[in-house]
Amino acid sequence: MKRLESKVSIITGGANGIGFATCKKFIQEGSKVIILDMDKSSLDIAVEELNQIENLAEGYQVDITDREKVANLFKIIKEKHKKIDILINNAGIISDNQLNNMSYEQFDKVVDINLKGTFNCAKAVIPYMMDQKKGSIINATSIVGVYGNYGQTNYAATKWGVIGMMKSWAKEFGKLNIRSNAVAPGFIDTSILDPIPVKVIDNLIKGIPMRRLGKPEEIANVYAFLASDEASYVNGAVIEVSGGKTL
Repeated sequence: MKRLESKVSIITGGANGIGFATCKKFIQEGSKVIILDMDKSSLDIAVEELNQIENLAEGYQVDITDREKVANLFKIIKEKHKKIDILINNAGIISDNQLNNMSYEQFDKVVDINLKGTFNCAKAVIPYMMDQKKGSIINATSIVGVYGNYGQTNYAATKWGVIGMMKSWAKEFGKLNIRSNAVAPGFIDTSILDPIPVKVIDNLIKGIPMRRLGKPEEIANVYAFLASDEASYVNGAVIEVSGGKTL
C-alpha cells in the first residue's frame, strides 16, 4: 500500500521547485494533491504534468496573504473532498539585503508571504482537522531560520517564526492527533539559486560535508515521511535536510 493512499493534501507554492517535487512525490504515494500557487501559468503546467502520472492533482491560484480568500478556498476544498488530511506550508520568497540597505517594503513582503501566509493557511485548515481529530501540518523553514544568514534579516525572521508557530500548534493540538512539524532545507538546487554566481555556489558547496547541493526530491521525501502514518509519533520536530551544512 502507498504511504499516503487516499489522503487529501494541500501544498502551497506547489507549482515549482521543492513544492512541485513534493506534489509529485505525494501523488506517487497515492495522495490527492491540491496545489495553491500565485503563478497561474506554472500552476496549469504543473497540474497537467502531474495528472499524467495519475489523475490526482488540481490547482487553485490564490494569494495566501489574502486571509478571506484563503479561508473561502479551504472551505471549498473541504466541501469537495470531505476532508483535509495534510497541509504543507511550502510557499515562500526571498528579498535579500543587508539590514542597513533593506527597505521596509522588502521586509514587509517577505513577512506577509512567509510568515502571515503560513499562519493564514494553518488558521484556515485547523477547524477541519479538529473535527476529524486527525491531521498533519508541515511548515517549510530553513537552516537560515535556525542559524541566520548574511543579508537575510527578513527571511531568517520568518523562517524562525514558522518554527515557533509550529511548536505552539504541536502543543495545542497534539491531543487531537494533529501533528505539526517543520523541515529545514539547506542549499537546494532550484531556480532560487539562479541569480547567485557560480563562484559563490562553488564556495557554498565546499562548506557542505557531502560536497553537493541538495535535490528537491530529497526534501519531498522528508515531507512525505512526516505526512505519513510512519511518523505518527513525530510532533513538534524540525528536521534539517542540509547535507550537514550546519555542522
